[in-house]
Amino acid sequence: MRLDFIKMHGAGNDYIYLDCIDAPAPENPAELATRLSDRHKGIGGDGLVMILPSSEATCRMRMFNADGSEGRMCGNAIRCVGKYVYEAGVTRERSITVETLSGVKRLTLFGEGEKIEEVEVDMGYAATDPERIPMRAEAPLVAGRIEAGGRAYTGTAISMGNPHLVIETADTETVEMERTGPLFERHELFPERVNTEFAQLTGRNAIRMRVWERGSGETLACGTGACATVAAFALTGKVEYDTPVRVQLRGGSLSVTCRRDMRMLMRGEAVEVFRGTIEI
Repeated sequence: MRLDFIKMHGAGNDYIYLDCIDAPAPENPAELATRLSDRHKGIGGDGLVMILPSSEATCRMRMFNADGSEGRMCGNAIRCVGKYVYEAGVTRERSITVETLSGVKRLTLFGEGEKIEEVEVDMGYAATDPERIPMRAEAPLVAGRIEAGGRAYTGTAISMGNPHLVIETADTETVEMERTGPLFERHELFPERVNTEFAQLTGRNAIRMRVWERGSGETLACGTGACATVAAFALTGKVEYDTPVRVQLRGGSLSVTCRRDMRMLMRGEAVEVFRGTIEI
């Protein structure tokens, strides 16, 4: 079977996209995600995204990590979905909706002519409720102590529709990601594993961040992770509410605003890299 695909990225967080609006969706997306995401023997990427029809939104998104696990939401991937459906003529609207496992998200598309260059996503509400994350704890973890690998860290647990743990650090470049990331990903507090952000305040409303994503390892960017980080820093008074915060990731930067009601808005690039056909 020959499969057409589009490779796109948002701030370096790259996925393989399949247009399944008119074409049939593959029967084994989890296995396919693992095989195609291999950067040496496949197309290469942080995972696989299928763009599907929806009865309640402009389209529906399913996202699979590089290990085949299905993610509930991805802020960088959804921006590229918005870019694709507009440029492919699925919609002519600049304000669209995308159905995800974390609910329907509203996107605003920006660009000149027929090309979309940036997308703003209403990411919904950040939550600290342990049941929402989920986390094995009776009370929220906000700038609290958490131990891993024999060390104590300061962290905040946040749900952005998927689980996040934001670890405050003095210097993101000194974090041993390959050693520390897995310790948190499979920490006993998080029954469904957790995405971990290592974040450093670098200026007024400016943050540098690295991310270890469950199922993918360290990635160049994570949209929901950037939102979780800004939410965590707003809760602890390190950045301002209702103000765009520049989050610098290894693959680029995102602008994230945390409203006082904890509703998160995220804006960033959406870039097509190449298209192709592969035999599967």
